[in-house]
Amino acid sequence: MSITRRIRLFEDIPMPAVTLTVNHPAGLHARPAAAFVKTAAAFPCRITVRNVHDDTPPVNAKSILSVLTLGVHQGYEIEVESQGEQAQEALDAIVNLIESNFGESE
Repeated sequence: MSITRRIRLFEDIPMPAVTLTVNHPAGLHARPAAAFVKTAAAFPCRITVRNVHDDTPPVNAKSILSVLTLGVHQGYEIEVESQGEQAQEALDAIVNLIESNFGESE
């Protein structure tokens, strides 16, 4: 799995981000999307996600409808960005979730 990490500054506020590939057969739909949103919602920071493959604008990673509308299929890259309290911890948790195939066996 390819993971690219970066930190962008927005008005002198660090915004860690990660780009990674979704390998789950369902992509970011149904159960994987619910697990993604549940993980994001566990953190107080602002978290956005965008579909790199289709170059979509970022959406709220804590909204199931927003995440589902991204249309992320298996093999697509997503970019997740966070800002605020526990931003890095949130990204680490999301990376772990996706690396574990959303906690499901293949």
